[in-house]
Amino acid sequence: QVQLVESGGGLVQAGGSLRLSCAASGRAVRTYPMGWFRQAPGKEREFVATINWNGVSTDYADSVKGRFTISRDNAKNTLYLQMNSLKADDTAVYSCAVRTYYGEAPYYTREMDYDYWGQGTQVTVSS
Repeated sequence: QVQLVESGGGLVQAGGSLRLSCAASGRAVRTYPMGWFRQAPGKEREFVATINWNGVSTDYADSVKGRFTISRDNAKNTLYLQMNSLKADDTAVYSCAVRTYYGEAPYYTREMDYDYWGQGTQVTVSS
């Protein structure tokens, strides 16, 4: 079992920055790919960013490329999402996820590819 707890969300003005954290407990996640997803009001959850087990390989949704950076500290069992140049469209509940079963890809962009999820943290960007 893995428990994921997100933190760092809040209210920020457009153009501002936030850093989200996702702390894992129950089992070390240092050997697994992880990801960030978000769900805006009235919309389906969508992929934001993903990272391989050692942080070398990453991928991003087109809407956040160049503004968001995903990273991880395996010694702390923690995943991060640095969000810069925030826009009103970035307003959503942000959730982290981890895939703990074998797969050939270094990382994953689909919800169905992850088996543990956090509860999410609200990010609100005012315009």
